[in-house]
Amino acid sequence: MQTGAQGQPTNGKEEQVTTGAESLEEEFMWEEYLEETGATAAPHTIFRHVEVSLQSSFQPGMKLEVASKSRPETYWVATIITTCGQLLLLRYSGYGDDRRADFWCDVMTAQLHAVGWCAQNHKTLTPPEENFYLRTAIREKYSDWTEFLVQDLTGSRTAPASLLEGPLRGKNTVDLIVAGSVLELQNLSDPLLYWPVRVVQNVGGRLRLRPVGLSERHRAQDTWLFYLDVRLRPLGWALENQLTLEPPAELRPLLGDRDWQQALQDAQADGQEDALPLEVFKDHADLPRHAFRAGMKLEMVSPWEQLLIRPVSVTKVYSDTYFQVTLDDLCADAAPRSAVCHANSPGILPVQWCLKNGVALERPRGYEGPDFDWADYLKQSGSEAAPDTCFPDTGHTRGFAEDMWLEAVNPARPEEVCVARVSQVRGRLLWLRLEGVLQPRSECIVDVESMDVFPVGWCEANSYPLTPPLRPACQKQKKIAVVQPEKQSAPPAEAPPAIACQPVAMDTAAANGRYCCSRVFVNHRCFSGPYLNKGRIAELPRAVGPGKCSLVLKELLSMLINAAYKPGRVLKELQQLQEPGWDSQEETLKAKYKGKTYRSTVRIVRLAEQIPDFCRKVCVKLQCCPNLLGPDLRADSCPENCSVQTKTKYSESAAPPAAASCPLLQHRSALCCSSVLSSAAAPFCPLLQQQRSVLCCSSVLSSAAAPFCPLLQHRSVLCCSTVLPSAAAPFCPLLQHRSALCCSSSVLSSAAAAFCPLLQHRSVLCCSTVLSSAAAPFCPLLQHRSALCCSILLR
Repeated sequence: MQTGAQGQPTNGKEEQVTTGAESLEEEFMWEEYLEETGATAAPHTIFRHVEVSLQSSFQPGMKLEVASKSRPETYWVATIITTCGQLLLLRYSGYGDDRRADFWCDVMTAQLHAVGWCAQNHKTLTPPEENFYLRTAIREKYSDWTEFLVQDLTGSRTAPASLLEGPLRGKNTVDLIVAGSVLELQNLSDPLLYWPVRVVQNVGGRLRLRPVGLSERHRAQDTWLFYLDVRLRPLGWALENQLTLEPPAELRPLLGDRDWQQALQDAQADGQEDALPLEVFKDHADLPRHAFRAGMKLEMVSPWEQLLIRPVSVTKVYSDTYFQVTLDDLCADAAPRSAVCHANSPGILPVQWCLKNGVALERPRGYEGPDFDWADYLKQSGSEAAPDTCFPDTGHTRGFAEDMWLEAVNPARPEEVCVARVSQVRGRLLWLRLEGVLQPRSECIVDVESMDVFPVGWCEANSYPLTPPLRPACQKQKKIAVVQPEKQSAPPAEAPPAIACQPVAMDTAAANGRYCCSRVFVNHRCFSGPYLNKGRIAELPRAVGPGKCSLVLKELLSMLINAAYKPGRVLKELQQLQEPGWDSQEETLKAKYKGKTYRSTVRIVRLAEQIPDFCRKVCVKLQCCPNLLGPDLRADSCPENCSVQTKTKYSESAAPPAAASCPLLQHRSALCCSSVLSSAAAPFCPLLQQQRSVLCCSSVLSSAAAPFCPLLQHRSVLCCSTVLPSAAAPFCPLLQHRSALCCSSSVLSSAAAAFCPLLQHRSVLCCSTVLSSAAAPFCPLLQHRSALCCSILLR
């Protein structure tokens, strides 16, 4: 049980916990910070490299062979329409643009194979037998299946076999890169030189790379690059393109020549044994040809000096892809500083760009004159300006705007990612203020296409530390209300098995399809109960997902909390939600109410098959319609007819006509299990004053209860499947399925029936298979022909 600051139980009250600035920095929360400052987060969609990294390795339009549902030994060709993690939306070949029969499947559990697998393994390719429309449509146009498939598959792209089977099955592209993977890295000073590097760490596609031959003691030489960087190539690429493999000049003194060569041989052997799939490089952009010539001048964001834009000159052209620029320095003792560029290099700008955009241009060292003027400078140097056509679109902002917030790499410490604010936007350049870095290194300039900037929440999503903003030492302490669990009067329950309680550390790449789900719906028209605001519920999205179960449900619960009259109360109710049989994991949820922040740990199921039960339990806990949340869409009407409910808890609706004759039915929340019996209900019904195990065995029904309810005068039939003798089953079809709460006509007296309309149809008290339609008008309880056991199904 959780305790307060002094180690004392809080008895379910919201405790005020005062935290200092240091603890606030440790618990930096983007949502709170943005709300406090009124700031705006940069949209996720404008970070192209991050969006690409989240895409599945499977691409829309790919073809594959999928097993038929009715006859798994037969297969048919399907096209990938879209993807969501491990889930694929497929359409059978032959449907064209008709999406009515599209279906989801999980790449980890479905029988999917690359095109050609059936032929190699002597399997039958034929349209599914149950799909009459598809068979007819193909037969009308083609004489046989083979003719149709030849035309359909010509020029198409098949899904790679490596992604459908084996250790790479179902992995996203970014997950294919693991620690120890070997790539080739282009030299910063010479684009014709490469050297292998090993992946030390993969943070959401941002790779920490170490040159082969170096060890942990050389970690200062590590390089951080996003996996889409054009400097990265697959192992063997340099030799295939007649380029040289050579360690960077600045690293050569660290090892002898023999050690470098041995390291190269070891890396090549490792790469051949466990090569990176080529799918890793499918999104690498091909560099365009440039039009720069030696002697041309341009402006460039200085890679050597922070926040400066300087004149540079093209001093060398390596190929039609790469060229070299050198910083203009007119001093006699100048040491040349050069950088390799290509046509899409970030930070290269045409002459006069600074003047047109109101940005200061730093004059070359040794330049004489009060003001720098490009026309005079070009005339004095006898050079020409690079034409504007040589540069990428310099006015493209990608949607960034001033005062947007994001996460950015600290150029001075590439391993550090900081909270950052866009302080200025000029064309395709962003001026960033790194809020967690002290002056004077707190600002930098980046290109809008930079792979060193990330959307809000990227670090948290990838479990990587984020440097929070600096806060004044005298800042007022913030109070956070922490929701604690209720104090239990009964002895604590026995702990559930360790496998269900331990925090889950699961590699997303290794997760099988059971951990992903399709959509979970919010049925807006269902009764919302006493906790949830009906108007806010109506504004929620119709569905969440598909995706990983824990993420879908966490988002769903967060939406419900925000839609509550008192979010803290809903959070407290959800905190108590758990079942020993669930495969669940702990997630921290937040609620805000009247300036206070409430946090609590809630257990969320991880398996798709447990989602219906979980959603139902959530609804019961929040006393709303059991169909408000769930995997089924209730578009027009709810089977519970919950629209008649008033703003009270779901189980206390107006009693149907049968309740007037039978006190047992007046408390419909108690017809089953002790876990749903409220103590307040017992005084109204003598039956509930007895042992609250289950409404089942006659041995727990006192004779005093019978006068209140004619149904109890025949106590031999109020029972549970666990205590029913086998001899009873032949008298009641319901008992053959061992449900609960039933009675046969052979034991009910006609006198009892007169008191309770429910008993006038004594065949069985629940099962729809034996209820006549004439029974329903007499007792609304019978209008929901599920079973007389669970309170959430009782009208």
